[in-house]
Amino acid sequence: MNKHIGSNFDDFLSDDGLIEEVSAGALKRVIAWQLAEAMKVQKVSKKALAERMHTSRTAVDRALDQNDAGMTLSTLASAARALGQHVEIRLVSNTQARPARA
Repeated sequence: MNKHIGSNFDDFLSDDGLIEEVSAGALKRVIAWQLAEAMKVQKVSKKALAERMHTSRTAVDRALDQNDAGMTLSTLASAARALGQHVEIRLVSNTQARPARA
């Protein structure tokens, strides 16, 4: 019998040890999208962003890579600053993140 029948997707990911990896990947996709959108609105190229951040174009490419979840908070803060923005991070209780199970 399948142990996951009747469970939710988070339980499935937790049981298989994948929830942190999936969550990090989802967060990185959102961050990369937000950076790319800010660049588009401000008409900032990757080269210009790299210059503003005092880093390489390769580092900017990694920051914008939706599949590279290894971005440091320092790089994120630097990219945000270079785009005239700031970073806000908060922790939310799991009990607030999803409804209680019946």
